Amino acid sequence: MDRVDEFHYQLPRRFGGWRPGAQRGLSQGSGQEFAAHRRLFDHPDPRRIDLRASVRDGRGDWLVRIHRLRVAIPVHVVVDVSASMHFGAERRKLDVVADLVEALGYSAFRAGDTVGLLAFDQREREDLFVPARHSRGNGSLMAKILRECRATPGAAPSDDSALAGLRRATERLVGRGGLVFLASDFHWPVAALGELLPQFAPACVVPLVVWDPAETEPPDARAALVALSDAETGSRRSLWMRDSLRTRWRHAVAARRAELTELFNAHGMPPFHLHGRFDAEALTRYFMETTA
Repeated sequence: MDRVDEFHYQLPRRFGGWRPGAQRGLSQGSGQEFAAHRRLFDHPDPRRIDLRASVRDGRGDWLVRIHRLRVAIPVHVVVDVSASMHFGAERRKLDVVADLVEALGYSAFRAGDTVGLLAFDQREREDLFVPARHSRGNGSLMAKILRECRATPGAAPSDDSALAGLRRATERLVGRGGLVFLASDFHWPVAALGELLPQFAPACVVPLVVWDPAETEPPDARAALVALSDAETGSRRSLWMRDSLRTRWRHAVAARRAELTELFNAHGMPPFHLHGRFDAEALTRYFMETTA
């Protein structure tokens, strides 16, 4: 990316911590968000006396304004780097995720947040791990790692091993707050994925459903016989693309999208779809709509 896009994220809950940032905090202090009035006797800071509130109170107490802090939070991106994520008609799905990660690094730095990268395929990819830190260049570093990533040679992982890889990769996030982006095409059994999602609590999780247009739209009507290849297993087969098969293809994609949306919504994690490219403005709208 020649130009790094920026998006803005505002989360629906408050976070603990003292490091200044852009997210709503639980701690009281010299912030800008008004919390309540308290007696000067209990909070002896004459600079924050509110004369009007003191007069209206009628009890003769001097009242001071108490504010909540804006704090920094940890942000993590958990990326599926299995073989199917290396597929793409024009660009790999992994390259689209890298565009988002680069924008996230810049956006998190501007917000004062730390950002880090975890990755998995059939196992945790420790060679791709980047610890969360507040650094101007962390987003570019993580994006570079993803763009240079190649699929692990050898046997393709099963659905169970991919989920096991995700579970191992995210063990270090268990019980931690903050914001987690989970990027994958989610070509896994929905039931098993649903059992794993509670592991991310109490963090705010944004599932990034990464699909390529070549997956969601059947080949052109002029192509009667097409050769298809499974990105995970490498197996190939030929199909006659009749109109009925194109219709079933589109219906299957719509059903899978609805299935994933229902699953994530049930866990309070509305998904964001990356369909061939990353749109920073669309991601900003996503956060505005989900936190409204």
